[in-house]
Amino acid sequence: MDNTKLSHMKNGESARIVEIDGGHGIRQKLNLRGIFEGSNIRVISINGPVTIEIDRNVVSLGRGMAQKIRVART
Repeated sequence: MDNTKLSHMKNGESARIVEIDGGHGIRQKLNLRGIFEGSNIRVISINGPVTIEIDRNVVSLGRGMAQKIRVART
C-alpha cells in the first residue's frame, strides 16, 4: 500500500486514514466531522476544498487540514 497525504490523492481514489498529524485541536475538529484513524474514505474532489466521502457522508476540508491526514491507498 502507498502512504501519502490526503491532499495528494486524485479524484475517485479510495484510501484508509493511517495517521493524523497534529495536536488535540485538529483531531477534535476532524473527529466532529467523523474522520478518525482507521476510517475508509473516497476522494470526491481535490479541486478547491478537498471533498471526501466517509461512511456515506460527504465532508469538505481545507487544503491545510487535508495535508495533516496521512492515508494508505486501497
